[in-house]
Amino acid sequence: MSEPVCKVEALTVGELPCWRLVSRHGEALVARQGAQVLRYTPHGRQPVVWLSDHAEFRRGKSLRGGVPVCWPWFGQLERNPGAVRAMVADGNAPPAHGFAREWDWREAESGTRGDAARLLLELDLPQGAPAWPHAARLTLEIVLDDALTLTLSTRNLGAEPLVISQALHTYFAVSDVRKVAVEGLDGAAYVDTLRGWNTFAQHGTLAIDAETDRIYTGIAQPIAIADPGWRRTLHIEAHASRSAVVWNPWVDKSLRLSQFAPDAWQDMICIETARVWDDLLEVAPGTTAAMAVTLRAEHWAEG
Repeated sequence: MSEPVCKVEALTVGELPCWRLVSRHGEALVARQGAQVLRYTPHGRQPVVWLSDHAEFRRGKSLRGGVPVCWPWFGQLERNPGAVRAMVADGNAPPAHGFAREWDWREAESGTRGDAARLLLELDLPQGAPAWPHAARLTLEIVLDDALTLTLSTRNLGAEPLVISQALHTYFAVSDVRKVAVEGLDGAAYVDTLRGWNTFAQHGTLAIDAETDRIYTGIAQPIAIADPGWRRTLHIEAHASRSAVVWNPWVDKSLRLSQFAPDAWQDMICIETARVWDDLLEVAPGTTAAMAVTLRAEHWAEG
C-alpha cells in the first residue's frame, strides 16, 4: 500500500467550508467557522480528537467537539478576573467562551513541507465584536506531521495593553473515560467549579468517576491520558501555558447538552490548554503573544 500524500485541500461539510489536512501520519479536518479543528485521527488508529456523532454542520451553530478556540475570555465572562472583565464594554450580553469561535477566519497560508501539512488562519478585530473595542489580529497555525500542533497567537494592534483569558478547548476521544488515568497534574492546585469554586490540591493521577469541571493552575509538566482500552497514551505538550481545564459532563448533565448523545460522556474527556484564572495573558501594544499545544498519540507495544 502506498503512503498517503501530504496535502491541504478545501471541501464543504454540510453548510461549513472546511479544510482537510493529510500527512503520512494522519488526517485532520478544520472548519473555517471558528478556526475549529474538528477531527484528528492517525492513519489506521482510533481518533485523538473527538467530535460528537450528533454534531450539526450548520452556519452559525457551534459544533460539539473538536478544538473550539475560546478567546478573549474563557467560560462565562463574569467568572473571569477583573482585568479581563474590564476589557469588555458594558451594554451587551457577552457569549460564553468569547466570540472568536463564532466567526469565519480567513486562510492566510497553506501548503506542505516534507512530511508536514500546514494551515494558517487569521481573524482581524474589531469586526463587529459585541462589547469588544480593541484592535487585534488572531492567528491559528495548524501543523500536522507525526503529531498535531496548534499555535494561537494574539497581535495587539491598539495603543493599550490587552488582558485576556483563552483556551484551546480540546475534546479527546477515549475508549471509556471511567478507565483512563490523567497524568501530569500531581501536586497542582485546582479550582473545583462544582464545589463552590474552592481550591484543592491534586494528589496522584486523576481518575474520572463523576461530573468533573476543574481549573488547574501552576502546571509545570506535560499532561498525558493513559488509555488501557485502546492501549495508548495521549501526550499533551503545552507551550506558554501553565493552566488547564479538565471537564466531563458525566450522566445527568449529558442529558441537557446540545449535539450530545446521552451516553457520549463515556467516549470523551476535555483537557483544555489555557491561559485562565491567575495565568492571564497580557499583550503589550505592538507585540504578539502565542500559546501552543502539541497532541501526540503513543501506542503501546502489543503483548
